[in-house]
Amino acid sequence: MSDPRPGLTLPPAPPPPGLAWRALNPAWAIADAAWIAPAMAGYALRTLPGALRRLPEEALDLAVSALLIGFRRPVATLSLALLVTTGPIAAAAPLFRTLDGPRPAPGRDAGPPGGADRQPARRDPDLATRPAPPAPPELLARLASLDPGFRRPVGIAVMDVEAGWVAAAQGDRPFPQQSVSKLWVALTVMALVDAGRMSLDQPVVLTDADRSVFNQPVTHLIENGAFETTVRDLVQRALIQSDNAANDKLMALAGGPAVVQAFLASRGMSGIRLAEDERRLQSRIAGLTWSPDLSTYGAFEAARARLDPEARAASLQAYVEQPFDGATPAGVVRALAALHRGELLSRASTDFVLQTLARVTTGPMRLRGGLPPGWRAAHKTGTGQDFRGETFGLNDVGLVTAPDGRVYAVAVLAPQVPKGAPERLRVFQDVSATLAEHWRGGAIPGSAEAASSPAD
Repeated sequence: MSDPRPGLTLPPAPPPPGLAWRALNPAWAIADAAWIAPAMAGYALRTLPGALRRLPEEALDLAVSALLIGFRRPVATLSLALLVTTGPIAAAAPLFRTLDGPRPAPGRDAGPPGGADRQPARRDPDLATRPAPPAPPELLARLASLDPGFRRPVGIAVMDVEAGWVAAAQGDRPFPQQSVSKLWVALTVMALVDAGRMSLDQPVVLTDADRSVFNQPVTHLIENGAFETTVRDLVQRALIQSDNAANDKLMALAGGPAVVQAFLASRGMSGIRLAEDERRLQSRIAGLTWSPDLSTYGAFEAARARLDPEARAASLQAYVEQPFDGATPAGVVRALAALHRGELLSRASTDFVLQTLARVTTGPMRLRGGLPPGWRAAHKTGTGQDFRGETFGLNDVGLVTAPDGRVYAVAVLAPQVPKGAPERLRVFQDVSATLAEHWRGGAIPGSAEAASSPAD
């Protein structure tokens, strides 16, 4: 056939395939099916959650690539051969990213680029399942005798971070956390920093919509409807000053309470529950439902005062009996010990959190109040609402360091205490003093220095 355009001639059409070539068509179809079906199945698995998402990403990418180039039947068999031979190599490639970045090799966390200071230490799936020696019996007996006889028992736990034993009274019972939960929000944010998903220097703008309830000094800096700050500043304000608005903004930036709870679970921190941000939690405790109109100064307190007193009392009692933000003292001290050991965050982030906790200004007469000179504390307090002469939730948790460098994790959670009574602080001080007495008494095996070092 001649080309209608002058001066051009088309090449002759190829002859129809011979009988032998047509006989190969079934073989090509079989070869296509042999590798296209696994490739398509592998590609579909990438969209499924759970363990199936842990398949090597590169192996699945290779399968999809083979699918795209393999539509030309002459290379179908070659594509199948490449897939079979390179699959084992791809199996050793990095896996899907999670909250913490690349999934680590067994028994080891792998943080984002940046060296060893960006890699948390090894951890077990559940901190509560780790084997540990029994707690010193005399310390157990002493802690059990410290309950001051409030309307509800006080939860107490002390853990030797190095030895691993936990001495507790009501240690496995959940108690209201109140602002202790700000610590878990801060740790979640720092995990996102380690994963490269956030930065401490990341700018953040607070607006009137970010106002919370009760203690929120950062909102006084909002002028003309906005205040520009950073993630670093908000973390420090949430921990040092227990700023509710700073905490709520951090939780929102992290993705909400479900993300914080997922972080706790991913680190094996059982016995700790996070319900909501502060403004919603405090509204729920009081018997209110949070709405933006409650964010203006005095609006929350006015709305709470209009509630029926008996309804409010019932709401508070229901809260302390089954706290929405409940945590067990034993679970808290295990988490604090894991933080100190560098098992929750990178070394850099761990140091930042511990240094910030050492600057806490709230509750100076709680755990700190019973420590002799030479001891140091990095802690986080929590204080609930007052009603009818009682405070519903008075807490302090932290890491205390003896003069010889031995570190203990301590948690004291008091769900219902008399407001203004001196004994409400004495129980915190008694726990600290009891721990210092235990250390000074040489009850630590093999610690001659502890037996001889002056504590005051």
